[in-house]
Amino acid sequence: MKKITIVGSGSVGSTIAYTLMVQGLANEICMIDINSKKAYGEALDIQQGTPFCHSCNVYSGDFSDAEKSNIVIITSGAARKPGMSRLDLAQINIDILNSITPEITKYAPEATYIIVSNPVDILTYVFCKNSGIPEERIIGSGTILDTARLRARLSKIYGINQRNIHAYVMGEHGDSAFVPWSLANISNIPIAECSSSIIRADGKTYPEVDFDIVEKYVKNSGARVILDKGATFYAVSASVCHICHSLMGGVDTPLTVSTMLHGEYGIDDVCLSLLNIVGKEGATSKLLLPLTTKERLALKKSAECLKEIIRSVKY
Repeated sequence: MKKITIVGSGSVGSTIAYTLMVQGLANEICMIDINSKKAYGEALDIQQGTPFCHSCNVYSGDFSDAEKSNIVIITSGAARKPGMSRLDLAQINIDILNSITPEITKYAPEATYIIVSNPVDILTYVFCKNSGIPEERIIGSGTILDTARLRARLSKIYGINQRNIHAYVMGEHGDSAFVPWSLANISNIPIAECSSSIIRADGKTYPEVDFDIVEKYVKNSGARVILDKGATFYAVSASVCHICHSLMGGVDTPLTVSTMLHGEYGIDDVCLSLLNIVGKEGATSKLLLPLTTKERLALKKSAECLKEIIRSVKY
């Protein structure tokens, strides 16, 4: 039996539940929300589509229904509104998370927790400090979505399957995130050499790529989607389901997710995204990539941006 509980049945939470069902990643999905009517409607809608996908019991409930969950996904929180600072949003969602934490951990103490609500790195940190759950079983979705956006963009530029593109976004899921371009490659060809090394059938080569423009595209993608359609939820849902697949499948997978740091790259007591090994036991180890001096400084800057917020909030 594979059971996943989702706390929060808004656009992100309900799309995650739907995607989990379609992909057949769970036998049982429990949806919990302060708006119980909304949770019931979302669960019913998804449940009625199971005859065409995978057998799965999808239902709404309260915190006690999270008992025996393998994974708990937390998506609850307020969305950032015009005129609201990141600090304001952080404190509001910290308070929401702290109201949820003792209720959910009481019934699902053995689950692995995936924090999706924003600011995700701050909330992952707060959950690590307040929940009593072992850190290896606390995973923030972090920059896994940013990494997907990066690979999708590079795939389009070079016309190469995304599975052959190895590039990551690290640090904060936010403004201070960065791409360690020194490590990016396509089929073991360093990304800086791809324009001259990939020869097309018509004999032409690809133009030189401005990595700064690509990085800005990745950072601005979420805002662009929100501007055009009001919210982002498909790509983040696919990303979270990929984390679930790694946890449920038991095959250790490198993912850029947010976890607590304890001296890695000289950084301590903050959650941000490095390359983590994720498997059935959670995020059990980190891959310390050989970053350049400039990239190490970018990572430390990202950590300090997050610590500045942590020092300014009550948790």
